[in-house]
Amino acid sequence: MKERLRLLGRKHIRSNYYKNSAAKKRNRIIKRLVFCIKTAGVIAALQLVSFVFIFSYDFLTQCDYFRAEKLVVTGTDRLSEKQVLEQAQIKKGINIISVNLPMARKRLLAHSWITEAEVSRDLPSGINIRIKEHKPLAVLDLGRKFLINTSGEIFKEMAASDPDQLPIISGLEFSDINTRDKPRSMPFNAVMNALELGQKRESVLPCKLIKKIQVDREMGLTIYAFDRIKAIKIGYNDYPNKYDRLKNILVHLKERRGFSHLESIDLNNLNRIVVHPTTMESSAGGHKEV
Repeated sequence: MKERLRLLGRKHIRSNYYKNSAAKKRNRIIKRLVFCIKTAGVIAALQLVSFVFIFSYDFLTQCDYFRAEKLVVTGTDRLSEKQVLEQAQIKKGINIISVNLPMARKRLLAHSWITEAEVSRDLPSGINIRIKEHKPLAVLDLGRKFLINTSGEIFKEMAASDPDQLPIISGLEFSDINTRDKPRSMPFNAVMNALELGQKRESVLPCKLIKKIQVDREMGLTIYAFDRIKAIKIGYNDYPNKYDRLKNILVHLKERRGFSHLESIDLNNLNRIVVHPTTMESSAGGHKEV
Protein backbone atom coordinates (compact mmCIF):
# COMPACT_ATOMS: atom_id res chain seq x y z
CA MET A 1 0.00 0.00 0.00
CA LYS A 2 2.74 2.38 0.92
CA GLU A 3 4.60 1.51 -2.26
CA ARG A 4 1.52 2.28 -4.35
CA LEU A 5 1.11 5.64 -2.70
CA ARG A 6 4.79 6.41 -3.29
CA LEU A 7 4.42 5.65 -7.00
CA LEU A 8 1.29 7.76 -7.26
CA GLY A 9 3.17 10.65 -5.61
CA ARG A 10 5.93 10.39 -8.14
CA LYS A 11 3.51 10.46 -11.02
CA HIS A 12 1.82 13.50 -9.54
CA ILE A 13 5.11 15.33 -9.23
CA ARG A 14 6.10 14.50 -12.78
CA SER A 15 2.75 15.69 -14.03
CA ASN A 16 3.24 19.08 -12.30
CA TYR A 17 6.76 19.35 -13.63
CA TYR A 18 5.69 19.00 -17.26
CA LYS A 19 2.82 21.37 -16.74
CA ASN A 20 5.15 24.02 -15.27
CA SER A 21 7.64 23.56 -18.09
CA ALA A 22 4.93 23.99 -20.72
CA ALA A 23 3.63 27.10 -18.97
CA LYS A 24 7.11 28.63 -18.83
CA LYS A 25 7.65 27.85 -22.49
CA ARG A 26 4.35 29.50 -23.39
CA ASN A 27 5.28 32.56 -21.33
CA ARG A 28 8.64 32.84 -23.07
CA ILE A 29 6.98 32.57 -26.46
CA ILE A 30 4.40 35.20 -25.51
CA LYS A 31 7.13 37.57 -24.20
CA ARG A 32 9.13 37.13 -27.38
CA LEU A 33 6.06 37.74 -29.45
CA VAL A 34 5.21 40.88 -27.48
CA PHE A 35 8.81 42.09 -27.83
CA CYS A 36 8.73 41.50 -31.57
CA ILE A 37 5.42 43.34 -31.87
CA LYS A 38 6.76 46.29 -29.85
CA THR A 39 9.97 46.38 -31.88
CA ALA A 40 8.03 46.27 -35.11
CA GLY A 41 5.81 49.05 -33.81
CA VAL A 42 8.80 51.25 -32.90
CA ILE A 43 10.40 50.62 -36.30
CA ALA A 44 7.16 51.43 -38.04
CA ALA A 45 6.79 54.62 -36.00
CA LEU A 46 10.36 55.66 -36.82
CA GLN A 47 9.77 54.98 -40.48
CA LEU A 48 6.58 57.01 -40.35
CA VAL A 49 8.35 59.92 -38.63
CA SER A 50 11.21 59.72 -41.15
CA PHE A 51 8.73 59.71 -43.99
CA VAL A 52 6.99 62.75 -42.52
CA PHE A 53 10.30 64.60 -42.16
CA ILE A 54 11.41 63.69 -45.67
CA PHE A 55 8.05 64.66 -47.12
CA SER A 56 8.08 67.95 -45.16
CA TYR A 57 11.67 68.72 -46.24
CA ASP A 58 10.88 67.98 -49.88
CA PHE A 59 7.77 70.12 -49.64
CA LEU A 60 9.61 73.06 -48.05
CA THR A 61 12.63 72.90 -50.37
CA GLN A 62 10.39 72.86 -53.46
CA CYS A 63 7.87 75.40 -52.27
CA ASP A 64 7.82 78.63 -54.31
CA TYR A 65 7.01 80.55 -51.12
CA PHE A 66 10.68 80.23 -50.09
CA ARG A 67 12.20 81.22 -53.43
CA ALA A 68 15.08 83.69 -52.93
CA GLU A 69 13.99 87.10 -54.18
CA LYS A 70 16.27 89.25 -52.03
CA LEU A 71 20.01 88.51 -51.89
CA VAL A 72 21.94 91.00 -49.74
CA VAL A 73 25.76 91.02 -49.84
CA THR A 74 27.71 93.37 -47.56
CA GLY A 75 31.39 93.93 -46.81
CA THR A 76 32.67 93.83 -50.38
CA ASP A 77 35.52 96.06 -51.47
CA ARG A 78 37.61 94.40 -54.12
CA LEU A 79 35.13 91.61 -54.89
CA SER A 80 31.80 92.25 -56.58
CA GLU A 81 28.43 91.03 -55.36
CA LYS A 82 28.28 88.69 -58.34
CA GLN A 83 31.65 87.11 -57.46
CA VAL A 84 30.57 86.55 -53.86
CA LEU A 85 27.29 84.90 -54.87
CA GLU A 86 29.07 82.68 -57.39
CA GLN A 87 31.63 81.66 -54.75
CA ALA A 88 28.84 80.78 -52.31
CA GLN A 89 26.92 79.01 -55.12
CA ILE A 90 23.79 80.98 -54.32
CA LYS A 91 21.64 82.57 -56.99
CA LYS A 92 18.34 84.37 -57.20
CA GLY A 93 15.35 82.05 -57.29
CA ILE A 94 17.00 79.29 -55.26
CA ASN A 95 14.91 77.86 -52.43
CA ILE A 96 16.43 79.36 -49.28
CA ILE A 97 15.52 76.30 -47.17
CA SER A 98 17.60 74.11 -49.48
CA VAL A 99 20.73 76.24 -48.96
CA ASN A 100 23.32 74.57 -46.74
CA LEU A 101 24.47 77.60 -44.75
CA PRO A 102 27.65 76.07 -43.22
CA MET A 103 28.72 74.77 -46.64
CA ALA A 104 28.10 78.16 -48.27
CA ARG A 105 30.24 79.79 -45.58
CA LYS A 106 33.06 77.28 -46.18
CA ARG A 107 32.96 78.04 -49.90
CA LEU A 108 33.30 81.75 -49.18
CA LEU A 109 36.23 81.26 -46.80
CA ALA A 110 37.97 79.20 -49.48
CA HIS A 111 38.31 82.37 -51.57
CA SER A 112 41.78 83.90 -51.17
CA TRP A 113 40.43 87.43 -50.63
CA ILE A 114 37.84 86.56 -47.95
CA THR A 115 38.93 86.33 -44.32
CA GLU A 116 35.49 86.24 -42.60
CA ALA A 117 32.03 85.20 -43.78
CA GLU A 118 28.49 84.81 -42.45
CA VAL A 119 25.46 83.43 -44.30
CA SER A 120 21.92 83.60 -42.91
CA ARG A 121 18.32 83.23 -44.05
CA ASP A 122 15.82 86.07 -43.99
CA LEU A 123 12.47 84.28 -44.11
CA PRO A 124 10.54 83.89 -46.24
CA SER A 125 12.53 84.85 -49.34
CA GLY A 126 15.88 86.40 -48.45
CA ILE A 127 19.51 85.43 -47.87
CA ASN A 128 22.05 87.70 -46.21
CA ILE A 129 25.78 87.33 -46.83
CA ARG A 130 28.33 89.35 -44.89
CA ILE A 131 32.01 89.07 -45.70
CA LYS A 132 35.24 90.73 -44.64
CA GLU A 133 38.03 90.94 -47.17
CA HIS A 134 41.76 90.88 -46.53
CA LYS A 135 43.19 94.39 -46.67
CA PRO A 136 46.41 94.18 -48.69
CA LEU A 137 49.26 96.11 -47.10
CA ALA A 138 52.36 95.21 -49.12
CA VAL A 139 53.96 92.78 -51.54
CA LEU A 140 56.47 90.39 -49.99
CA ASP A 141 59.19 89.42 -52.46
CA LEU A 142 60.64 86.05 -51.47
CA GLY A 143 61.69 85.05 -54.97
CA ARG A 144 57.97 84.63 -55.54
CA LYS A 145 55.70 87.53 -54.67
CA PHE A 146 53.00 87.28 -52.03
CA LEU A 147 50.41 89.70 -50.65
CA ILE A 148 50.39 90.35 -46.91
CA ASN A 149 47.49 91.90 -45.00
CA THR A 150 47.50 94.50 -42.24
CA SER A 151 48.31 91.76 -39.71
CA GLY A 152 51.45 90.78 -41.60
CA GLU A 153 49.94 87.47 -42.76
CA ILE A 154 50.44 86.08 -46.25
CA PHE A 155 46.98 85.48 -47.68
CA LYS A 156 47.69 84.80 -51.35
CA GLU A 157 50.35 84.65 -54.02
CA MET A 158 50.35 87.73 -56.18
CA ALA A 159 48.58 87.50 -59.53
CA ALA A 160 48.51 89.79 -62.54
CA SER A 161 45.05 91.07 -61.56
CA ASP A 162 46.13 92.07 -58.04
CA PRO A 163 46.90 95.69 -57.07
CA ASP A 164 50.38 96.77 -58.19
CA GLN A 165 50.66 100.05 -56.26
CA LEU A 166 51.67 98.43 -52.98
CA PRO A 167 55.07 98.73 -51.28
CA ILE A 168 57.43 95.90 -52.24
CA ILE A 169 59.39 94.36 -49.37
CA SER A 170 62.65 92.65 -50.26
CA GLY A 171 65.49 91.15 -48.22
CA LEU A 172 63.35 88.90 -46.02
CA GLU A 173 63.21 85.10 -45.98
CA PHE A 174 60.46 82.55 -45.38
CA SER A 175 61.84 81.98 -41.88
CA ASP A 176 61.05 85.62 -40.99
CA ILE A 177 57.31 85.22 -41.49
CA ASN A 178 55.16 84.88 -38.40
CA THR A 179 53.33 81.57 -37.96
CA ARG A 180 51.31 79.96 -35.20
CA ASP A 181 54.43 78.23 -33.90
CA LYS A 182 56.71 81.26 -33.68
CA PRO A 183 56.52 85.05 -33.79
CA ARG A 184 57.84 87.07 -36.72
CA SER A 185 61.53 87.96 -36.78
CA MET A 186 63.04 91.32 -35.81
CA PRO A 187 63.56 92.43 -39.45
CA PHE A 188 59.96 91.58 -40.37
CA ASN A 189 58.72 93.24 -37.18
CA ALA A 190 60.64 96.39 -38.17
CA VAL A 191 58.94 96.36 -41.59
CA MET A 192 55.51 96.07 -39.99
CA ASN A 193 56.26 98.93 -37.58
CA ALA A 194 57.24 101.17 -40.49
CA LEU A 195 54.11 100.21 -42.46
CA GLU A 196 51.89 100.79 -39.42
CA LEU A 197 53.27 104.31 -39.10
CA GLY A 198 52.65 104.75 -42.81
CA GLN A 199 48.94 104.02 -42.30
CA LYS A 200 48.50 106.91 -39.88
CA ARG A 201 46.97 110.14 -41.05
CA GLU A 202 49.50 112.78 -42.15
CA SER A 203 52.40 110.32 -41.95
CA VAL A 204 55.59 111.67 -43.52
CA LEU A 205 56.04 108.30 -45.26
CA PRO A 206 52.51 107.15 -46.13
CA CYS A 207 52.20 103.61 -47.45
CA LYS A 208 50.64 104.84 -50.67
CA LEU A 209 53.89 106.67 -51.51
CA ILE A 210 56.30 103.92 -50.47
CA LYS A 211 57.58 102.06 -53.50
CA LYS A 212 59.99 99.67 -51.83
CA ILE A 213 61.38 98.69 -48.43
CA GLN A 214 64.78 97.06 -48.60
CA VAL A 215 65.75 95.00 -45.55
CA ASP A 216 69.39 94.66 -44.50
CA ARG A 217 69.59 92.20 -41.63
CA GLU A 218 72.51 94.08 -40.08
CA MET A 219 71.78 97.74 -40.93
CA GLY A 220 67.97 97.73 -40.92
CA LEU A 221 65.49 99.33 -43.34
CA THR A 222 65.95 101.55 -46.35
CA ILE A 223 62.78 103.09 -47.77
CA TYR A 224 62.29 104.25 -51.35
CA ALA A 225 59.36 106.64 -51.60
CA PHE A 226 59.94 110.06 -53.15
CA ASP A 227 61.06 110.91 -56.66
CA ARG A 228 63.55 113.51 -55.46
CA ILE A 229 65.01 111.37 -52.67
CA LYS A 230 66.47 108.08 -53.80
CA ALA A 231 66.76 106.37 -50.41
CA ILE A 232 65.74 107.05 -46.81
CA LYS A 233 67.74 104.95 -44.34
CA ILE A 234 65.91 104.44 -41.04
CA GLY A 235 67.76 101.39 -39.68
CA TYR A 236 66.11 99.72 -36.68
CA ASN A 237 64.02 101.06 -33.79
CA ASP A 238 62.79 104.49 -32.69
CA TYR A 239 60.78 105.00 -35.89
CA PRO A 240 58.32 107.61 -34.50
CA ASN A 241 61.17 109.98 -33.62
CA LYS A 242 62.92 109.28 -36.92
CA TYR A 243 59.74 110.08 -38.84
CA ASP A 244 59.39 113.35 -36.92
CA ARG A 245 62.97 114.33 -37.72
CA LEU A 246 62.48 113.37 -41.36
CA LYS A 247 59.45 115.64 -41.52
CA ASN A 248 61.49 118.56 -40.15
CA ILE A 249 64.31 117.87 -42.62
CA LEU A 250 61.95 117.83 -45.58
CA VAL A 251 60.39 121.12 -44.49
CA HIS A 252 63.87 122.61 -44.01
CA LEU A 253 65.09 121.48 -47.44
CA LYS A 254 61.94 122.74 -49.10
CA GLU A 255 62.35 126.18 -47.55
CA ARG A 256 66.02 126.44 -48.50
CA ARG A 257 65.64 124.84 -51.92
CA GLY A 258 69.24 123.82 -51.65
CA PHE A 259 68.93 120.42 -53.25
CA SER A 260 66.67 119.46 -56.10
CA HIS A 261 67.45 115.75 -55.71
CA LEU A 262 68.99 113.72 -52.90
CA GLU A 263 70.89 110.46 -53.06
CA SER A 264 69.89 109.54 -49.51
CA ILE A 265 68.91 110.71 -46.05
CA ASP A 266 70.53 108.62 -43.31
CA LEU A 267 68.51 108.62 -40.07
CA ASN A 268 70.25 105.68 -38.39
CA ASN A 269 71.80 108.01 -35.80
CA LEU A 270 69.48 110.86 -34.80
CA ASN A 271 72.45 112.72 -33.35
CA ARG A 272 74.19 112.70 -36.72
CA ILE A 273 71.75 112.77 -39.60
CA VAL A 274 73.50 112.76 -42.97
CA VAL A 275 71.95 114.09 -46.18
CA HIS A 276 73.67 112.98 -49.41
CA PRO A 277 72.93 115.02 -52.56
CA THR A 278 72.98 113.39 -55.97
CA THR A 279 76.32 112.85 -57.74
CA MET A 280 76.22 116.09 -59.75
CA GLU A 281 75.31 118.21 -56.74
CA SER A 282 77.69 116.40 -54.39
CA SER A 283 80.63 117.33 -56.59
CA ALA A 284 79.83 120.94 -55.85
CA GLY A 285 78.92 120.80 -52.18
CA GLY A 286 79.46 117.30 -50.80
CA HIS A 287 77.19 115.71 -48.19
CA LYS A 288 75.52 117.68 -45.48
CA GLU A 289 75.01 116.77 -41.84
CA VAL A 290 71.90 117.97 -40.06
